[in-house]
Amino acid sequence: MSPALLFSMAAFALAASLTPGPVNIVALSTGLNHGFRRSLRHITGASVGFTLLLVLVGVGLQSLFLHVPLAGELLRWAGVAFLLYMAAMLVRASGKEVNATPVAAPSFYQGALMQWLNPKAWVASAAAVSAYTRDGVQMVALTAIFFILCYASISAWAAMGHWLGARLTQPRHLRRLNRAMAALLVASALAMGLMSSGGTARAWPL
Repeated sequence: MSPALLFSMAAFALAASLTPGPVNIVALSTGLNHGFRRSLRHITGASVGFTLLLVLVGVGLQSLFLHVPLAGELLRWAGVAFLLYMAAMLVRASGKEVNATPVAAPSFYQGALMQWLNPKAWVASAAAVSAYTRDGVQMVALTAIFFILCYASISAWAAMGHWLGARLTQPRHLRRLNRAMAALLVASALAMGLMSSGGTARAWPL
């Protein structure tokens, strides 16, 4: 396998994983509200979830949506509902006020589910598999590269949230930032709801 192919795989994986998207917004908010250590469940779940999705797309799972269009529509609207749920959790976040109702940090399973309910993650997986895999060796390399860069990218967003949380000590500032991130999740949900189920493959942010 040529170094040029590996570099191209890595560039694609980094573009798909590091750019802003619902998973990274949740990682940022989790780092902000709960700290980096408690973000690791979400980071690990999202990374494992996407990697598993990539492998299953590689063995042909994406053909399900070609033969059963309703499955793609159900996935899309389930993703919209899940993003709105996560946005509601952010609006409820206390801003670290004493006696405020605590909101639990996202779990491993929520991180993984967010990837599986994100049609853009399916599109990115299909694009990566079709562009970079011709045999089992290339599939293994793509999977390993995506896992490493996905984990590192989501971790970077959580670390940035932790850094901000250590500096925004006023509860009202934290609440404003949480609500701004909730608005971004709502915008992502609206975009997902308007997205055509037959959209073209590209490096969508995860």
